[in-house]
Amino acid sequence: MSRSVLLQLARDSIEEVLQAQRTIDKKQLLQEHPLLNETIPISISLYMGKELKGTYTSQSEEKSLLENIILGAKKAAFEDETRGVLTTSEYLHSEVELILKTSDGEMNESDPAIIS
Repeated sequence: MSRSVLLQLARDSIEEVLQAQRTIDKKQLLQEHPLLNETIPISISLYMGKELKGTYTSQSEEKSLLENIILGAKKAAFEDETRGVLTTSEYLHSEVELILKTSDGEMNESDPAIIS
């Protein structure tokens, strides 16, 4: 099963940090998916089983959806003040949940753990 562009972007953002290299081509993504230019507040949460491992909610409506997802995924994984830094093993066993806060209401999607 393939994951959505938004969930793939969240996973790619975390993997950039784990691999210590930039792999996301923002320009190409914006050309292929113009919706990523929109300013849509988000929340990203990482769960291992039922345990919350990290979370981030965008505070600014000035950043694009692209920037919010990239920043949010990295902050949820590596800067959650109450839960600490996600390890590679935890990441591989974590589900990613993304909530978009649109004018029509909240849209929620999640991606199961890479390793169950």
